[in-house]
Parts: sequence; C-alpha cells; structure tokens
Amino acid sequence: MARDLRLLPRAVGRLRSLLALGATRGFSAAAAAEPLHVCVVGSGPAGFYTADRLLKGHEGAQVDIIDRLPTPFGLVRSGVAPDHPETKIVVNQFSRVAANGRCSFFGNVTLGRDISLSELRETYHAVVLAYGAESDRSLGIPGEDLKGIHSAREFVWWYNGHPDMCNLSPDLKNTESAVVLGQGNVALDVARILLRCKSELATTDITEYALDALHDSRIRKVYLVGRRGPVQAACTAKELREILGLKNVRVCIKEADLVTSPADEEEMRNSRIQRRVYELLSKAASAPKDINCNDQKELHFVFFRRPIRFIPSENGSTVGAVELEKTTLKGDEVTGRQLAVGTGEFEDLKCGLVLKSIGYRSLPVQGLAFDKNRGVVPNLRGKVLSSESETATVETGLYVVGWLKRGPTGIVATNLHCAEETVASILEDDTKGVLRAPSDLKKHGRAGLVEILEQKNVRFVPFSGWEKIDSKEKTAGQLRNKPREKITTWDGLQRAANE
Repeated sequence: MARDLRLLPRAVGRLRSLLALGATRGFSAAAAAEPLHVCVVGSGPAGFYTADRLLKGHEGAQVDIIDRLPTPFGLVRSGVAPDHPETKIVVNQFSRVAANGRCSFFGNVTLGRDISLSELRETYHAVVLAYGAESDRSLGIPGEDLKGIHSAREFVWWYNGHPDMCNLSPDLKNTESAVVLGQGNVALDVARILLRCKSELATTDITEYALDALHDSRIRKVYLVGRRGPVQAACTAKELREILGLKNVRVCIKEADLVTSPADEEEMRNSRIQRRVYELLSKAASAPKDINCNDQKELHFVFFRRPIRFIPSENGSTVGAVELEKTTLKGDEVTGRQLAVGTGEFEDLKCGLVLKSIGYRSLPVQGLAFDKNRGVVPNLRGKVLSSESETATVETGLYVVGWLKRGPTGIVATNLHCAEETVASILEDDTKGVLRAPSDLKKHGRAGLVEILEQKNVRFVPFSGWEKIDSKEKTAGQLRNKPREKITTWDGLQRAANE
C-alpha cells in the first residue's frame, strides 16, 4: 500500500505529460473521449462510401445519414436501369454499413425544410453534403416547355419508381418517333428502355405502370442526337455494345458521319475508350441489315446536329418536331478540345416525344456557397470553401462529396475514390484538433438530431423502416416473377415503413 502511494506522484506526472503531448497535437483529454459526430446528407453511393470509410478510418466516429426519401441508396435505386441488376448489388455493401452500430439512417428528412444546415453544423462536429444532383440543365431554346418534352432524369425516375415522378405519364401511344438529345450513358439507357423487348423487362424491377405503358407504346424509331461526331460520343463501350446488340432493332448510322479528321485520329490515339466507341459504331454501320423484317424497330445515331428550337404539333401544345442545325468541329485554342459550331444549315426531325439527356444539375442550399455555372459547391479536396474567389476560406467542419463536389460525372464506383479523398480531409482536420476543440464538446450528434426532428414533428424513417419497405416490395415482386415491385408513392412508402 505504501509503495503504491509512493508511485502515485510519478503516475500523475506521467498522465500530465501525456495530456500535454496530446494538447500539442491538437487534442484534449475530453476531446479524445468524445465521439466524432458526423452527419452525411444524402444516402446515395457517395454518402454510403463516405460513411463506410469514416467508420473504418476512425474508431470513435458515429455517422448519421439523412435523406429526403424514405428509401436509401439514391441513384442505385432510382437511377440505375432496371435491366442492369449487377450494378445494384452494391446495396448489399451499403446495407452492411447501415447495420453498423455506429451508423444510423434517417429517411424522410429534407435539408432546408425539416432541418437547416446551420442546425446540423451546431449538432455535429462534421457535416458532409452528399445529396447529389436532383435537377436538370436547361437548353434555353424556344418551345422547351411544350408537352411531350421531358428530361432524361424525369423519365428514368418514372420507370424506376421515384415517388416524385410516379405521375409523369409520358405519352408513348401517340407517336412513332422519339428524339433523345445527348449520347452519353443516360441517353443510351432511356433509348434502350424504349426499344428493348418488353418480355425482357418484365422480369426486372421496373415499375408495373411503366411496363404497361411500354407494352402499349407505338414508338418504333429512336433518334440519338449529338452535337459532335462519333469520336466524341460520351458513352462507354459497355453501354454502347449493349444497345447495339438489342434484339429486333436495326441500327442506322450515316457512313459520311464516320469520316475522321486528323484531330479525330489524335483524340483516339489519346483515348482508348473513344477509339473503342468509334470502332463499335463503325462496325454497326457496316453490318448487314435485315430489310425484310416489318416488325423491326430502328435506332438512329444522328451526329453533328444541335437543337435550335422545338416545333409544336398541329394542336399547338405538344411537341411535333425538333429543328436541328448542322454543325462542324473546330479546335478550341485554349482547351484544345474540338467544339461544335453551327454551319447555318437547318433541318427538322419529326417526333412526338423528346428526352433531354444534357446533364444533371445540383441545387444550392441556404447558407452554402455554390458555383452556378458548374453546379458544384466550391471545395478543396472535399473541404467546403466560403466562396469561389481566390481569397476564400475553409468552412470548418463542412465537407462535400459526390456530384455536388465534382459535377455529375462518372459511374457508381467513381464515388469511392471521391469519398476517400473527402474522408481523408475530415480525418486530417480531426487529427489537427480542428473538429473537436474544447469549446465544441457540447455537440450532441445523433441525440441532438432526434431531439430537433421530434420537436418539429418530423416523421423520420429509420433503417428498420426501410427494411419493412424492402420486404414488402420483394414479397410483391415474387408474385410477378420480379426481384421486387416498388412502392412508388410517398404515402405508400411511409405506410409500409410504419407497419
């Protein structure tokens, strides 16, 4: 006992030394014991990859994911095409993240309506904005508000059962021709859904109302229109190969459009993807055509054309054609890229449905700097900046990831690297003592979020509520030989979550 008492001063001195060392590294004893409370806004791939890397990279991290939808997984559920089930397998990994005891999901919570950004920042040590892009770029040309013109995002959300678009009801019965503006992967997705054999779609998780509408569709021709040439087509070889191989679809490409310039050849030497896309298009153009099949549908690749205006049909309120201007390519002296410029030659392309696949767009949030031209939040390796200027300062504890960080580009897996960079910035700041300073020890994290939501009477949906939705959808799908039959209305989703 006496020996223990003699050792006590030495132990106290050792403890003081450790605390002093921690202080020089930006830590306090209280901060070391305090969990790192992080809120991720958005439950798509970027949000879940961020949560996963945070949980693995910081033993004290507690991560809460909020989303305005009652369902998690973002574009994996509402954006990935129903005939691409292999891409959706990633939800199994995300579900394991949500099952972690240090992670919670709060669905049916809208940033800016149910809770403000300032409230989140007062409640958490770090807030990560991962809510993606839920709007569309505009062409800004006459007639864009005519009936029969939709964004590709709206059409995708419609057939995938997003509750915001369950009542879209695109008219597929009163026209034989559809024009898709754009030649990226999303453009190919919507064209493929319009042309694919309906018996093949019947065993996917496409919504029943979309399947019925596609079954009754009279659309026989789909035109994929691009401002530039086949060398610059923005799709991947995998997506292109799939649409070129559709059953009972004749692919139409003008041989003249496949003539390449020295600048085109240089682009293909520098990009294996562009070269492979061009080779696939060239092969499709020269393939023998079955002209004796009356039931064939047609897929037309239209290059070197840009939309000038939408022309109304005879009734005056519905689109009847798109006026296109022929283009040619000209090298940009600054970027070196080949840009499409008008030639002054025009032509009309008749159609009764137009799907604009010209890019998604993120939306700003009050209290957040936003680059309207690029549709992103100004940031430095995921750290949000106070403005776009060179003198901008870092917004402490505020981060961004995914499309909101870099723009609507890449595939699902692209978000993994993006999330790793943002999480590295968070961990760096925490190590420096930026996030859990002694004055911030009153951050309540999850408990604080629940208190705010309950005070505002927000009926949030926990992950267990999503699991009820998931179970109900899968049970209904089994009756139709489908993976699931999605619940497509806000009321329906909330009822299923609360049963």
